[in-house]
Amino acid sequence: MSYKLSILDQSPIFPGSTAFNALQKTVQLAQKAEEWGYSRFWVSEHHHTDQLAGSSPEVLISYILARTNKIQVGSGGVMLQHYSPYKVAENFHVLSNLAPGRVDLGIGKAPGGLPLSTKALQYGTVNDGKDFSERLSFLSELIENSVDEEHPLTGIQATPIPQKKPEIFLLGASVNSAQLAANQGISFVFAKFINSDDKVLKQAAKVYHEGFPNGRFIISLAVIAAPTQSEAEQLAGDRKIVKVHLQSGRSVTLQSIEQAEVFGKQAGEPFEITEQKADIVAGTPIYVNGILEKLHRTYQVDEFIIHTPVEKEEERIKSFQLLSPRNTNRNSGIEIREEYPYIASKIFLNQ
Repeated sequence: MSYKLSILDQSPIFPGSTAFNALQKTVQLAQKAEEWGYSRFWVSEHHHTDQLAGSSPEVLISYILARTNKIQVGSGGVMLQHYSPYKVAENFHVLSNLAPGRVDLGIGKAPGGLPLSTKALQYGTVNDGKDFSERLSFLSELIENSVDEEHPLTGIQATPIPQKKPEIFLLGASVNSAQLAANQGISFVFAKFINSDDKVLKQAAKVYHEGFPNGRFIISLAVIAAPTQSEAEQLAGDRKIVKVHLQSGRSVTLQSIEQAEVFGKQAGEPFEITEQKADIVAGTPIYVNGILEKLHRTYQVDEFIIHTPVEKEEERIKSFQLLSPRNTNRNSGIEIREEYPYIASKIFLNQ
């Protein structure tokens, strides 16, 4: 395989389940991801929601690191607009000392919740979230232990300094984010499951590759694999992406019309809500691998981070299993091993 495969897990709380069960499933999936040969396993940050259990990636990362052995574990991502870069660096330096060489620091630009949770996260501080690029720059200097001599905090160190520092990734869905990552000289993850505009993706890839030729360009996308094409398409269903567009120019992706309306009202400014079909790659492993290979060649993609929005737990796990890097290759699409006889029988019967 000419590109790496990784997993983004949002710790979904399925109907009738609990946050406890969701987090246990996340840990179990991380263990399976390691067994199946995925390169990295990332957890997300979402606030004030009863649908997702992952509100503190730093805590969850430490728990997963302790229950896995070699897979890269990281954040997808820490919402830096809310936090002190110094504290973020300290957290990930502790993690990197606990598990040297296995920690990824993915940084997100989104709020990760509704305006009310943003106000709660920033309550009692002078932070307004508008100095993101400066925060990212300072965070990079702290991780590199190279705070500029002209910085007001020159001489500061984020201890304990690890022997192997965490790698920083910027997550975004715009050309501006790609340019910022290139300027900072860090890896960039384009969130295609949030912004499916191919023109934006093309321009983002171009800007990033030109600005940072040796950088790592990654795409995170929604993928659902099943033994048959029809089963995968049925699992994907008619999912929508809901966006609220504020008069100030900011746009945020939400999970439902109801959430978008609440966001708009809490934002305290005029807003508009739009809905579009979700961009999901759904099909057999051979079909999915073909799409990924095309994206890899077209945009020089080094890695794909898979997000699988399926509310059926068994089918969701099976999707990751079917796409396992240890089961797939570019030529045949999928290689079945004897330890998965049920999946093997269904594939050969239906393809």
